[in-house]
Amino acid sequence: EEETKDQEHIGVLLPSSVGGVLANVAVTLMGKVPVNLNYVASAGFREHCIKECNVRTVLTSRTFIEKLEALDAPEGAVYLEDLLPRVTPVRKIKALFKARFMPRRRLAREKGFKADDLATVMFSSGSTGTPKGVMLSHHNILSNVEAFRMVYRPTRDDNVCAALPFFHSFGYTATLWFPLLSGFAASYHTNPLDGEQIAKVVREKECTLLLATPTFLLGYIRKAKPEDFKSLRYVVVGAEKLKKNVADAFEKKFGLRPLEGYGTTECSPVISVNLPPVEIDGVRATGSKEGSVGQPLPGVAVRMVEPDSFEPVPLDYEGLLLVRGPNVMQGYLNSPDKTAEVLRDGWYVTGDIVRIDSEGFITITDRLSRFSKIGGEMVPHIAVEEAYYKGLNTMEAVLTVTSAPHPKKGERLMVLYTEEAGDPKDLHEIIKDSDLPNLWKPDKKAYYKVDKLPILGSGKLDFKSVREVATRLAEE
Repeated sequence: EEETKDQEHIGVLLPSSVGGVLANVAVTLMGKVPVNLNYVASAGFREHCIKECNVRTVLTSRTFIEKLEALDAPEGAVYLEDLLPRVTPVRKIKALFKARFMPRRRLAREKGFKADDLATVMFSSGSTGTPKGVMLSHHNILSNVEAFRMVYRPTRDDNVCAALPFFHSFGYTATLWFPLLSGFAASYHTNPLDGEQIAKVVREKECTLLLATPTFLLGYIRKAKPEDFKSLRYVVVGAEKLKKNVADAFEKKFGLRPLEGYGTTECSPVISVNLPPVEIDGVRATGSKEGSVGQPLPGVAVRMVEPDSFEPVPLDYEGLLLVRGPNVMQGYLNSPDKTAEVLRDGWYVTGDIVRIDSEGFITITDRLSRFSKIGGEMVPHIAVEEAYYKGLNTMEAVLTVTSAPHPKKGERLMVLYTEEAGDPKDLHEIIKDSDLPNLWKPDKKAYYKVDKLPILGSGKLDFKSVREVATRLAEE
């Protein structure tokens, strides 16, 4: 607080940990806006986020920076190791008495506060690869926490195994604020891919809730023993499609079936979830449906429309999903045009093609927007294509980037190219030498030659057909 008096946004470059929680809570209680920076993205990505938010101070850890060799300390770094000695025993005792006896409204500085004030800025890749700052208010986050609490009904005896990074909205909302505001414990680990250590955390802390992605589950299936997860009540996954074989394997080994949910950063993030069956007064209600992403959370409205005309689509037919509710973002930071594209009359345009049945279960059938979710990370196709075209120095439509289902990563990038694009070895050298993140670079086996690219009557690429061709080729 002493060093950031005239600053609104404070950067946080810390993993999922107690230190990461304390940094976020401290910044929030000061009435400032924490911006959790993605430490697995490129340095350019982080620099863009820092510049967009005019961040001058970044809370981080010297130990953390040293452990991640590819991570450089940003300008304005303030290390927790240097701050801790200044928190003397006397200051700790004062803080304890304040926490126990001071009215909450004074601790939280209620004067001048409004629920729609900015709580955080989350950055996600735009269609061209330029990060977009998603502005989420206190009301956005709190509404999602309350709705999540209503459907999963945690008790004070619960304990969530929390390994999702805070620069992802699911990690920020569900593993930081959800347990903290609901009064139950959280056990943090810095690496969600470390199946052996995650199993140890769940076993030793007797965790009852595990939040993950399907990719992470594969590591847990390989590394954890059945007794490691015996304390779990719920396993909730999102960020990518949960394959039936992964769910079956997890249930067979641990006796608990993962529940798939769905959300977007712009919706704080949870939109819908599957739930375990409930029996009340002899009446049994089913809260899940195989292949779906569940039903909308309380307070969240959904509708389907035609992608072009935005005319309503009836139940059991496919349509573009729109979402409305208190969890929908305020907009994109410094981008009114991009905000106007996705917020229409209060409805958020997800870019996902879905089918909603008569019971309200949502099934995602396609993605209108040109992204892939690989291992839970968003990869923009347009940014990858631009790297190819820059290397080829051509404006002719000679290739396109798309994706196909992948059993382990959720999706894999694929490149459909025509003869005019040249040799696939040369194409691979172009992308290998580019400055794109490694996750965005298609591998050597990703190139498929086609006679011509599918074109719509308007002259634009038919991306739905492109994806269908790619899926077929990948299966051959």
